[in-house]
Amino acid sequence: MKLATVLRPAAAVALGALVLAGCSDDKKDDKKDAAAPAGASAAPADAPKKIVSLAPTATEMLYAIGAGQQVVAVDDQSNFPADAPKTALSGFKPNVEAITKYTPDLVVLTNDTDGIKAQLEKVKIKVVEVPAAKTFDEMYAQFNTLGTATGHAKEAADLAAKTKKDIDDVVAKALAVKPAKPLTYFHEVDSTGYSATSKTFIGQVYSLFAMQNIADPADKDGSGYPQVSTEHIVEANPDMIFLADTKCCGQDAAAVAKRPGWDKTNAVKNGNVVSLDDDLASRWGPRVVDLVKSVADAYTKAVAKAGATG
Repeated sequence: MKLATVLRPAAAVALGALVLAGCSDDKKDDKKDAAAPAGASAAPADAPKKIVSLAPTATEMLYAIGAGQQVVAVDDQSNFPADAPKTALSGFKPNVEAITKYTPDLVVLTNDTDGIKAQLEKVKIKVVEVPAAKTFDEMYAQFNTLGTATGHAKEAADLAAKTKKDIDDVVAKALAVKPAKPLTYFHEVDSTGYSATSKTFIGQVYSLFAMQNIADPADKDGSGYPQVSTEHIVEANPDMIFLADTKCCGQDAAAVAKRPGWDKTNAVKNGNVVSLDDDLASRWGPRVVDLVKSVADAYTKAVAKAGATG
């Protein structure tokens, strides 16, 4: 779990989903296909014909830009779309021998773990990296990077434009009514208090709604993923609590309400504890629109409860 470079081992276990896995639980609740963009065309003759993806977000991007038919293998954490060729390949501990068995001409990865990029390039396999994005612009740039690399540049550009427009539309509608004062929130990565600050990609999503992150002051090491104490959370008294550990760890509003002191927070008292889809909350790919919609819906309901200004 490759945030381990800035986190203690225990945190890495909880937060690896934010880069590679997305708390994948292999449930088949995401049955809808990640359809290629409208007007998607076959890849040019010189485009890669056998792609291996070693990260769930990369897998989702490849299918969304129309390169799905070129994908021959994906890692063991890639669970969307459902028909992606999932294998035992690991993005956490990539093995060059295991990867080369699929004879790829392109490998897409998030982290250059254990120097895997150089190992693959040594055997004449092209590698494209799509590291964890911190901003929407970085995500859009990755769409285009993969589009160029796979022969789907136009589809990738169209996807970036559509994703941006869809997000803008959702946010504009939600912000038509604003709270009397900015809402505060806590984003839970796991039940031990690990969170994500405003400078992370998920933090950027909340910033679209001008919400204030109570975890920001706790980020003493600047990692973006601090462990926040119960005392800090209760004292900060967030208006909203977002749970990104529902599928993986069974957390929900009822579980939060039973935690010592948490029942005193406005979020619990006002029914503003929000269960997110773990995968959507930890990936920065094309389904971010669905995440933004979930946050927008919760935000709109919280504003209505708190009282608003037009």
